[in-house]
Amino acid sequence: MKKISMGSWCYTIGPYQNNPVGWEEVINRLKEFGFDGVELGGFPPHPNPDDMPDPDSRAQCKQQLTKLGLGFSGLAANLWGEHLIDAEDNAAYLDTFRRNLAFCVDLGIPAIRVDCVQPPTIFEKVDPATARRRVVATWKTCTAMAADEGVRVSWEFEPGFAFNKPSEILRIVDEVNHDNFGVMFDTCHGHMVAVEGARQWGKKETLPGGVLELARKLRGKINHVHLIDSDGTLHDDETSTHAPFGEGKIDFDALLPELNKNDMGHDWWTIDLCFWPDAWAVTQRCKAAVDELNRRHG
Repeated sequence: MKKISMGSWCYTIGPYQNNPVGWEEVINRLKEFGFDGVELGGFPPHPNPDDMPDPDSRAQCKQQLTKLGLGFSGLAANLWGEHLIDAEDNAAYLDTFRRNLAFCVDLGIPAIRVDCVQPPTIFEKVDPATARRRVVATWKTCTAMAADEGVRVSWEFEPGFAFNKPSEILRIVDEVNHDNFGVMFDTCHGHMVAVEGARQWGKKETLPGGVLELARKLRGKINHVHLIDSDGTLHDDETSTHAPFGEGKIDFDALLPELNKNDMGHDWWTIDLCFWPDAWAVTQRCKAAVDELNRRHG
């Protein structure tokens, strides 16, 4: 059976930006709902490197979760203020990554999430070959740093960021070429990339076998999984709509056996309700849906 965590960012951004759910309330309610852990959105008002700069505050945060019997499945690092693709010098990005990596180590967080930061329209300013070289070179450095600390790096591809075609995803993972680096397979993003070809720059690239075919192509390269449904639409024309289970098109009974063929080195599944307008109200229902999937495929 898999351990189930919940992404905390869905209670702090988007519809919750002006009225976020506090950290203590989140973790206590997740415990009540039967979750095994939380995936931390490492930005205010939840725990983050800037608000917890000292070892004591970080130790207290770690102990707080341990007392509840919960674990951290990963960190969504706040790297969105950086320029990964349109900056010739990656020093600022690496510095921010390094601070988030130290935060992971201090809190015992085993994985750190990265993305391409900038939207597909960045190719109006930077040619794709140059952009890819910058991304790959930077992530090679990040991955080596993280490997030294025992923290794996997981790239979440999605329509909202550059390099969101199946062939681009495969190429970048192969070029980073490190055992400590892999793909975060978010099921709604997988659907939007492979079935809808959402926000792809230039000629659209989809797969006849949809999200299942994409998972097969990425077999052995996936090191983290986010579960949520997809109704085939975008949120605010930017990123995938994270629809609650049963409100979308994904056949999880077909997809999960394929995802289980990846030896990820851990046994977490994370629910991601990012930008869902009433995430707090549907959290328990999503947990019940994943519990049933866990009984069948965990």
